[in-house]
Amino acid sequence: MPAAPSFTLGIEEEYLLVDRDSHDLAEAPQEMMDACAEAMGGQVSPEFLRCQVEIGTGVCKDIAEARADLRRLRTSVAEIAGRYGLAPLAVSCHPTADWKDQHHTDKERYNTLDRDLAGVARRLLISGMHVHIGVEDDDLRIDLLSQFTYFLPHLLALSCSSPFWQGQDTGLSCYRLTIFDNVPRTGLPPVFHSWAEYQRSVQAIIATGAIEDATKIWWDLRPSARFPTLEARICDNSPRMEHALTIAALSQCLMRMLWRLRVKNQRWRIYDDFLVGENRWRAQRYGMAEGLIDFGRGEVVPFAELLDEWIEVIYEDAEALGCVAEVENARDILAKGNGADRQRTLRAAELEIHNDPDRAMRAVVGMLIDEFQADL
Repeated sequence: MPAAPSFTLGIEEEYLLVDRDSHDLAEAPQEMMDACAEAMGGQVSPEFLRCQVEIGTGVCKDIAEARADLRRLRTSVAEIAGRYGLAPLAVSCHPTADWKDQHHTDKERYNTLDRDLAGVARRLLISGMHVHIGVEDDDLRIDLLSQFTYFLPHLLALSCSSPFWQGQDTGLSCYRLTIFDNVPRTGLPPVFHSWAEYQRSVQAIIATGAIEDATKIWWDLRPSARFPTLEARICDNSPRMEHALTIAALSQCLMRMLWRLRVKNQRWRIYDDFLVGENRWRAQRYGMAEGLIDFGRGEVVPFAELLDEWIEVIYEDAEALGCVAEVENARDILAKGNGADRQRTLRAAELEIHNDPDRAMRAVVGMLIDEFQADL
């Protein structure tokens, strides 16, 4: 049997910062960012907007190591932000903030983005979660890329946390993607048949001067430009750390399952982006509530049933990777609702009691502040 990839884990999260009293978005003072850098080194950085901060775990051999590092990073950001009257949210859209009131970070990369993307960039008041899975062989990364794409809507449905935009219920569970999909080089990845084909396509764009490197390719799943990993980028942020770890564990197990099929001369069927895109939209619109299409069966299947099948398919991999508990915790997300569900439930309850939309939204932000620290 060929040597297995490492299937290492790396998790990146982008947090929004709010004033603890008003619950409005707030810019990070330079003193706060300096304190974060002193505490976390290169694992923390400013993001496109001044009200954002990004963290990234180290290369983790398993989910236990990822949990320890992510807990340390979340704890540090929360403690340091608290010194300045701020609190972080692991959510993909602030429920009430207006993008027109925000300012981007004065950094060469972000200044270039603002110039190149114009009005599209200025609306990017969104945050996401990225999961890196170690797959060292170049051609294997491309082979698994095309197969893994089928599962991206399933991961999105579990992670949705952006139902509100500028104080309005959008009707979507993940509004973030409606903003991000306006950016070029986003969406589902194309199907490539080899690493060489992928490289030729990327170099064709770079050669025109349109982009400097592959870091400006922002597909829902991409070969990382910096690491020997596949990077799943479709997910909203998870307000609760344990739910973020569940999504990371599911991603890791799916990658191992696809590799395991390969060594048995099997593979997951690759469906056209037109079909996978329909499930992507269903997840974006409804989260877990209305199910996804099972293209083999040719019908919409309730998400609870899909989740049971999903866990069964990857259970062997979860055992091998030591993350059975995290994988099974997906049922907790199903039972309690994803981030979007929980925000809507609280807002509805507050409106029923007080009939005050502003107060209801403040309560939602307060819940998100609490959920950020609930598993620390």
